[in-house]
Amino acid sequence: MPLVATDAIVLHAFDYSESSRILRLATREAGVQSVLARGARRAKSRFGTALDLFAQGTAQLYLKEGRDLQTLAGFDVLHARPALGADLGRFAAASALAELVLRFGTVNEAHPALFDALAHALDHLATAEPAQASEAGLAGAWHLVAQLGFAPSLGACSICHADVRADGPLPFSHVAGGVLCAGCARTHPGGRTLPSAAREAIATWSGAGRVHGLDAREARAHQRLLREFLQEHLADGRLLRAFEAWEHGGWSAP
Repeated sequence: MPLVATDAIVLHAFDYSESSRILRLATREAGVQSVLARGARRAKSRFGTALDLFAQGTAQLYLKEGRDLQTLAGFDVLHARPALGADLGRFAAASALAELVLRFGTVNEAHPALFDALAHALDHLATAEPAQASEAGLAGAWHLVAQLGFAPSLGACSICHADVRADGPLPFSHVAGGVLCAGCARTHPGGRTLPSAAREAIATWSGAGRVHGLDAREARAHQRLLREFLQEHLADGRLLRAFEAWEHGGWSAP
C-alpha cells in the first residue's frame, strides 16, 4: 500500500468509534478522498488541531486501489484559516464551497486547477469583511463551477450559439445552460430574466475576478440563481443542503 504525500484541505469531518475520525479531503494529486484518522480523538493525538475544518496542509495517505476509505498517516498544517469559523457568514459560504467540491469533484483523479481554485476561494473568504462574505462566496463558487467545466453561456445563445447583446436584460435558462436569444426564448419558456450587471458579475467571478458593491438583496438573488443552476446541472436531483442554508439561513450581514 503506497504512502502518498499531497496538498490537502479538510472539507468534512465526523467522529468514528471512540478514538478516531473520518475526514473528507480535497487533495491536489488524488482528488476527493475519504480517510480514516486513527486515534484523532485521543487527548494526545498526533494530529492535534490539524484536522479542523478548512485547514490546509500536507497529508500523508496510504492509498489502496478499490478502497472507499483510505488511511491518514499524518497531516502537517500549513494554513488553518480560523477566520472562517469566527463569522457565521464566512462559515456558511465556506460550507457551500466545500459541498460543491465534495459533491462534484473527482474521486481518485488529480485536478490541480480545482484544488487551487478552492484554496484561493477559501483564502479570499477568510480575509473578506463580514458584509462582503456573500460576494466572496459567490466569486469562489462560480470559479469552481468554471473549473468543473459547467460555466453558463453568457455571451452567446446557449441553444443556437448566436451572439446576444451585451447590454440590457436577457432571458436565462437553467435547462439550456445560459442566456437565450429572442428566437430561442420564444420556444423555450420558463426561464428567468438576467440583467446585464448580473451577467457581467457571473462572468467576472467565473474567471476568478472580483465584484464589489452587491447589496443584500442582490447577493441573495445571486445565491438563488447559483443554487438553481447547480441543482439543474450537477446535483442529480439531490438537495444542496449547505447552499440552501447559506441562501436562507439569514447569515449574511445586513
